[in-house]
Amino acid sequence: MMPATPYDVKGCIIAAARDDNPVFVVMNKMSLGMTGEVPEGAYEVPIGVANIVRPGTDYTIVTLGRMLHEALKAAETLKGLGIDAEVIDARSVQPFDTKTVVDSVKKTHRALVVHEAVRFGGFGAEIAAQIQEHAFDYLDAPVGRVGAPFSPVPFSPALEKLYVPNAERIVAEARRLIGA
Repeated sequence: MMPATPYDVKGCIIAAARDDNPVFVVMNKMSLGMTGEVPEGAYEVPIGVANIVRPGTDYTIVTLGRMLHEALKAAETLKGLGIDAEVIDARSVQPFDTKTVVDSVKKTHRALVVHEAVRFGGFGAEIAAQIQEHAFDYLDAPVGRVGAPFSPVPFSPALEKLYVPNAERIVAEARRLIGA
């Protein structure tokens, strides 16, 4: 599981602890300082259930972890360009909620997968493959992917900013795929 919000961090950790199977909860170091509403009581974020964070009609953006926040910024920029993007936080890599994503693609006819891992061989490639396999007849364009370049993560903060995907790269890829 890759939570993107403080609420989801707590819920994912509790769900992982209560599950009979081994469950990894991966938290991005850049997310550790985030603040947000978190109930005091115990609750679970269901394993394998995606969250439609922003409903939309023109484009599906599927993301995991910290990239959710970049995808939401990109969706606002795209809205200004007349593109209503639906943003889905997959929350779980395995099991992956293929149904929620495919249902969205059936509605929007376009998909973009955004993750912080390397683009080549990253888990975004599997998400793109699931979309291609289960929603091919509904796609009006290839499934797009935004990820890090296939290289070591740079140590320099200036280079790391170039390495890690951001809202601008998401918008550029979405526009490229629709020919805008």
